[in-house]
Amino acid sequence: MGPLELLGHPVRLRIVHALRGGRGLTTAELGERIADVSKATLYRHVELLAEGGILEVAEERRVRGAVERRFRLRVASASITPEQLEQLTVEDHRRGFAAAMAALVAEFNAYVERDGADPIADLVGYRQHGIWLTEAELHQLIEGLRAAILPALSNEATPERSRYLLSPILFPTEGD
Repeated sequence: MGPLELLGHPVRLRIVHALRGGRGLTTAELGERIADVSKATLYRHVELLAEGGILEVAEERRVRGAVERRFRLRVASASITPEQLEQLTVEDHRRGFAAAMAALVAEFNAYVERDGADPIADLVGYRQHGIWLTEAELHQLIEGLRAAILPALSNEATPERSRYLLSPILFPTEGD
């Protein structure tokens, strides 16, 4: 399975999201974060991601006679290259978008089902804005978003920080 197929499944996308930011987790720890997915399903998808080179074993240790593996994301393998992106068909984009939306809905549902979930206090947002842009303005907007987001991507987990999922989505809504 290539990276496109591996990353094109909602459960596998959620695993990738959970491991972003240099985090290493065992399958049991992933199960705690993705509690709505059965253990068997989670183990199967972790194995597929590891076999496909998206995940690597960061550490192994013996726990009660079994080997516990801590996985981490191979960041360079967990994204689609510009060359791969150019090869995508409209149907590939449709499947990828559907998988991303299914993962996003599952992540949001897991959040609101948590004890103490408070969308107001947590500043949860899911707004949509229709904006008119020239091609130059579009490129300027994208660069501005990248400049705003990139520094935060290198933040490490600390007791003061909460982890947020940011999912910018951009596409034209009307023909020319």
